[in-house]
Amino acid sequence: MQLRNTPVSYGLVAIIIHWLVALAVFGLFGLGYWMVDLSYYDDWYRRAPDIHRSIGVLLLMVMLFRVVWRVGNFSPEPLPGHKRWEIRSAHIAHLLLYVLIFVAMVSGYLISTADGSSISVFGWFEVPSVTGQIKGMEDTAGTVHYWSTWAIVGLALVHAAGAFKHHLFDRDRTLRRMVGK
Repeated sequence: MQLRNTPVSYGLVAIIIHWLVALAVFGLFGLGYWMVDLSYYDDWYRRAPDIHRSIGVLLLMVMLFRVVWRVGNFSPEPLPGHKRWEIRSAHIAHLLLYVLIFVAMVSGYLISTADGSSISVFGWFEVPSVTGQIKGMEDTAGTVHYWSTWAIVGLALVHAAGAFKHHLFDRDRTLRRMVGK
C-alpha cells in the first residue's frame, strides 16, 4: 500500500491518522464522561484528568499534522454514482468534524490552564498557559468543551452511518477505501 493518497484511494498515512483520531476522540469522550463523576477520594480523581489532558495535547499534534498532510495530499475523488447532495454533505461533515475537534481541544486547553498552570504531557514535556489567570474562563470553556464534544460524537456517528450505508446498501468502495482495501 502506498503512503500517499491517489485519485482512487487513501494512502496508509491518511488511513492510520483517520483511525487513530477516531480512537482518540471516542476514548477521550468516554474517559471524560466517566471522570466527571469521580469523587475527590477516588484513586482516579487526579490520574484520569492527567491522562485526558495528555492524550488531548497529543491529539492536537496529530490533528495539526493531519491538516498539513491533507493540504499536501489531495483526497481521492468521490466514487461514481454518488449523488451531489451526498458529496456536498460529506465535505461539510468533514469540515465540521475538523472544526469541532479543534474547538474541543482549545476549550479543553483553556479549562486546564485557566488558573495559569501548565499541562504536563505524561511527564514528557509541559505546555504552558498562554492566558494566565482569567476569572470565569474555566466555566465558559467548560460549556464550549461539553457541547463541542457531544457534537463531535453525534456527527461522527452520522459519518459512520453514512459509510455503512455506502457499504451495505450502495455496495460501493467508500468504506473499503478507508480500511485499506
